[in-house]
Amino acid sequence: MSSVVVIGTQWGDEGKGKVVDIYTEDADYITRFQGGNNAGHTLIVDGKKYIFHLLPSGILHKTKRCLIGNGLVVNPKVLIQEIEALAKSGHDLTPERLGISPNAHVIMPYHEAIDIVRDEAKGNKKIGTTGRGIGPCYEDKVKRTGIRMQDLMDKDLLTEKVEFNLKEKNFLLKGMYNTEPFDPEPVVNEYLTYGERFSGFITNISLELNHAIAEGKNLLFEGAQGTHLDIDHGTYPFVTSSNTLAGNVLAGVGMGPSNIDFVIGIAKAYTTRVGGGPFPTELFDETSVHLQKKGAEFGSTTGRPRRCGWLDILTLKNAKRLNGISGLVITKLDVLTGLKTIKIATAYKYKGGIIDEMPTTLKVIEESEIIYEEFPGWDDDITGVRNLSDLPVNARKYLDKIEELINCPITMVSVGPGREETIILTNPFA
Repeated sequence: MSSVVVIGTQWGDEGKGKVVDIYTEDADYITRFQGGNNAGHTLIVDGKKYIFHLLPSGILHKTKRCLIGNGLVVNPKVLIQEIEALAKSGHDLTPERLGISPNAHVIMPYHEAIDIVRDEAKGNKKIGTTGRGIGPCYEDKVKRTGIRMQDLMDKDLLTEKVEFNLKEKNFLLKGMYNTEPFDPEPVVNEYLTYGERFSGFITNISLELNHAIAEGKNLLFEGAQGTHLDIDHGTYPFVTSSNTLAGNVLAGVGMGPSNIDFVIGIAKAYTTRVGGGPFPTELFDETSVHLQKKGAEFGSTTGRPRRCGWLDILTLKNAKRLNGISGLVITKLDVLTGLKTIKIATAYKYKGGIIDEMPTTLKVIEESEIIYEEFPGWDDDITGVRNLSDLPVNARKYLDKIEELINCPITMVSVGPGREETIILTNPFA
């Protein structure tokens, strides 16, 4: 029995979905533990693209049990859309295949409305939120006024909570942001239908997972976003609204720390970021265009173009420490094919001093000069490579240098978007 956590080491979009899909082969349970539909995990299986925002990436494996933990914020409309889209592809989801925690909080329409108008009101200081209502939903959770999945099956309780919340939300929407308020009754009626739709899927996630551990099952936990979007340890305030680190698995599903065996960190062979916030290695030249075009760097949730830059070792070292990473997966190595020179940021220079660890101060990150180490590139098509020894010499040297700089073994290398376009070096479930 093993419990494996998959975590993004950068600012999200590292390719976690594909990695989870591959590791699902050896897992019995696949569980999402934080975030919401502000993240999209893209899978390409047999040439067909699937994008999941709430469903765990292991959902395409029909014999596996997938769970949505209490650490998520769930938009029922989005979840229904994903389930219906899968059904059209021949993947019918029943309560036997999918379980949802009764304690997962629900994204309401007023959360989405406030998310959008609030960020727009910040002008050039806006965070770049996806406008999906994630932050306002987590706010209500912390304020102890949130609505949970179990509440959707209790008309009196749901009515009471919606009416109470809308007194404040409507005041903000109308009085501060000059936009339309919400009528409680249609909101309650709509969300009661979601309660009926999902009543059979509600299950005690904590109890189920702990029973699975006792039975010797393999568990796989899937994070959303990336380490440096963590609400506590990321580049605040340009972060998401939840803890994205491996440690949040414990609270996000209801499990003890002694049950985690292996933490897999996912990193692109370069770096990307969506929205605002510091990005030390960001490029604004032809290389950036190459990475964006060849890597299809457009957000799977918003469609926004991703900012692109060189690999930053300081962010990877920081992620390794914060998550206790056991092994590293490098994705999109194929995107670097065709570049004459490839760079890795190995340190920052700030006010004459050298920094070799990720600074905690935003100002230092933004004002630092980047120290790079350069490597020769390669022109060979590597999408068909399945053994590390068959990669071009310069590609192997690049990977060796990453291992050396962060002192962590590489367990997998992705050389293309397809499930089969992968070099597997170590199986954490073995």
